[in-house]
Amino acid sequence: MSLTAEKLQQATQLVALSEADVWLTFVRETIEGGDPVLPLILEGGLTWQSALLIGRNGRRVAIVGSYDAGPLLASDEWDEVIPYVHSIREPLIHALDTLIPVEQTAPRIAINYSVNDVKADGLSYGLYLLLTSYLQGTRYADSLISAEEIVMALRGLKTPLEIARIQKAIAATEQLFAEIADFARPGRTEYEVYAHVQHRMHERGLGFAWDQTGDPIVNSGPDSMPGHGVPSRQIAIAPGHILHVDLGVTLDGYSSDIQRCWYVPHPGENTLPEDVQRAFEAVTGAISAGAAALRPGVAGWQVDAVARHALVQAGYPEYLHAFGHQVGRMAHDGGAILGPRWERYGRTPVIPVRASEVYTLELGVNVPGRGYLGIEEMVEVTENGCRWLTTRQMELPLLR
Repeated sequence: MSLTAEKLQQATQLVALSEADVWLTFVRETIEGGDPVLPLILEGGLTWQSALLIGRNGRRVAIVGSYDAGPLLASDEWDEVIPYVHSIREPLIHALDTLIPVEQTAPRIAINYSVNDVKADGLSYGLYLLLTSYLQGTRYADSLISAEEIVMALRGLKTPLEIARIQKAIAATEQLFAEIADFARPGRTEYEVYAHVQHRMHERGLGFAWDQTGDPIVNSGPDSMPGHGVPSRQIAIAPGHILHVDLGVTLDGYSSDIQRCWYVPHPGENTLPEDVQRAFEAVTGAISAGAAALRPGVAGWQVDAVARHALVQAGYPEYLHAFGHQVGRMAHDGGAILGPRWERYGRTPVIPVRASEVYTLELGVNVPGRGYLGIEEMVEVTENGCRWLTTRQMELPLLR
């Protein structure tokens, strides 16, 4: 079974469980991006205004421009493919009439907008206005509701094929980290490490899990640009530094997001300094505490609170971000997060965790005079807890 067939089957089940009568994905000119959900339910792109509908009754209908119909017909993944030439309005209304029984006096059509989740907010305002104009004067004029719940579940609940692709991306990333350990040495700049990794990624045809200008993030020492900064051409790896790299790749349409660290010893230094060892144990201990709290049914903020408390109890300040986010087609893949109930996160931290979701577990601390020590792992939520997808970093190697 193809990936889109798996996801369409999953989408059909999700619509049946939702409050919607129909889930409608409305797109056009998808070559420049389009709706983030589109690659999950359709292989390739669309040019004219197109409506992809999945009804509560399980029927799938695609209404597309006449020149776009061939690939959808060939895929055999849609129950009906309706090509049009002049206007999508009439075939769209007709399809809705066939999917929503006439006795349904208050029909509900779920469309892709969301105030909480960027990945469920794929319908542009212009297309929304166009769609509402098409529905004017019909029984569907006041029927539009958010498809947030459907889209978040479709992206978040990974099928076996999706998990396998994520594991391939992780394996490619871990190989790159092994090569970083061989390449990075005192005297090389942050930018040289960054350029080396990007060169290797280009050689292997790997994509970037976030914006290419900041992938990977490379930090060496206390003067490095924090957060999503760019690597410096002036800051060189030096004794006493912590070298931190945040790297994500995309392979076969799925991504990784991993952070690793090394300590650069002074001449004659063969063990970690006490302050570095203490920070490393605090970070890995907090990640372990959060992982132990992660299981289906728990709200994401509760998992974050456990990890946050463990770090503070170890004597370090709170991290200024969520403990974890979902990973899928991109490093930041939307849906529920393992984060605090801050306003900027909307309702995503209160959504219960579900089995088959893939999350990062990430946090770090600044070690005075040495730099940022941050670790990021990836896990799959199971029925009873979580499964490590990355090979955990439980030791801080010396980088000579």
